[in-house]
Amino acid sequence: MTERMPGQGLYAITDSQLLPDDRIVDAVEQALAGGAVMVQYRDKRPDDELRRSIAEQLLAACQRWGRPLIVNDDVALARQIGADGVHLGLEDSTPEEAREQLGPGAIIGVTCHDDLERAREQASGSADYLAFGRFFPSATKGSAPSASADVLGQAGALGLPRVAIGGITTDNAPSLIRAGADLIAVIHGLFSTQDIEATAREFTQLFATGASS
Repeated sequence: MTERMPGQGLYAITDSQLLPDDRIVDAVEQALAGGAVMVQYRDKRPDDELRRSIAEQLLAACQRWGRPLIVNDDVALARQIGADGVHLGLEDSTPEEAREQLGPGAIIGVTCHDDLERAREQASGSADYLAFGRFFPSATKGSAPSASADVLGQAGALGLPRVAIGGITTDNAPSLIRAGADLIAVIHGLFSTQDIEATAREFTQLFATGASS
């Protein structure tokens, strides 16, 4: 596991359908100010030039705070801008291919949904973290398979950070932290709130005040 991989905390994920282009950098800055330990740039639009411009701005913001920027799905974009890593879905490049492109220090995350066997395979390869979920109804990926919080505890033996994602809010996050989530990945539950920094601070406090105990 790369040394740049955070231990615990809020993993802020952007959504181009939720955040207008002229607000995304400021919104991420607010999340970082509230304590987000890692940011993922998620943008499915086909405009490569626009996506690269936004990604570069987000990388600069993350660097100001000393936090990693992860690019969703796009290994080429991550390499072009010098991002800290990439998150891969079920149909994307393999972690081994991404590692070859991005180097030994890159953070490589993989989607596992509720599939422990896939998680075992990825843990024995080039992955740096395992993402499970969705745990609750999700506005971003409503069709994603649901997962039980039990999978977080079962994945603990694999030795990699466990990321929980899917419909997470400050109200339901404690149950996932207690179940074993090391990082809480949040989109709407963070970026659709009126005060992003305050919400990020609430998520951060859940780890600091022992929601995992």
